[in-house]
Amino acid sequence: MKLKRILKLPSWIFLVLILGGSFAYWQEVQEREYHAYAGLPQLQDWKDWQRWHRVLRNPGFMVGYSEIRMNPLWVTYRIEAVEPGGSGQRPSKFSYDWRSLVRVEHNDYTGSGYDRGHLAPNYAIAKVHGREAQLKTFLMTNISPQKPNLNRRVWQRIEQAAMDHFAVLKGEVWVITGPVFDEEIERLPGKFIEIPDAFYKIFIAPPEGDRPLEVLAFVVPQSVRGSEPLAKFVTSVRKIEDLTGLDFMHRLPQALQDELETTKKPQAWQLKEVNQLMGRF
Repeated sequence: MKLKRILKLPSWIFLVLILGGSFAYWQEVQEREYHAYAGLPQLQDWKDWQRWHRVLRNPGFMVGYSEIRMNPLWVTYRIEAVEPGGSGQRPSKFSYDWRSLVRVEHNDYTGSGYDRGHLAPNYAIAKVHGREAQLKTFLMTNISPQKPNLNRRVWQRIEQAAMDHFAVLKGEVWVITGPVFDEEIERLPGKFIEIPDAFYKIFIAPPEGDRPLEVLAFVVPQSVRGSEPLAKFVTSVRKIEDLTGLDFMHRLPQALQDELETTKKPQAWQLKEVNQLMGRF
């Protein structure tokens, strides 16, 4: 009976529903693009099912989340130069994200030997995008397993350089970051959460005045000691695309993509100034 009553509704109501849904979807797409530079990362091959993911929008950052690997495959956000200082208090625990189809919780990492590694970083998101955004970085859909020497040392040093040096130098920087997986699958003990083999970060400085569009990319393996110079991990964006099966900055003209993605110019980011700098903690 309910279905019959619905079918008897005037046709204009169906038209309004369709148009309303289309407008809401258009708004969502526009909002997503606000959190990315030159397009959200996308698959190079849509048939590559191991890299299928869903886009989750949060205040201040976007996540491409894989239910298959129970990891974000990419996270993108914007940072800028801010006054140094503290951020809001960290929550005592990480939180389950109700949007994920497979439940991943704080305790799934407990006793595993791996840290809960932020991809959208707590400090940078808090300072640039505020308290609500900071709390969202503690959702488990923003977390990947990272060995302590990576998470607490090299990764923290790169994130510190991003806020204290790159953002100050460039004024505005877009970041794309995520895990790298090889063909051999390893999971957290007793869980289905896949353990990445390495992690990448791509920094993008939009053109300003006479300064052209510039990029700086890193790939850091899980096996790091923590004291290595950051320059050791510099790579090309194209190399990261080969490792991840993702396509970055795809809205740029192809010739410009080819130039940016195949060159390495750490000198444009004055990397030497933070190359050996240790973390705050």
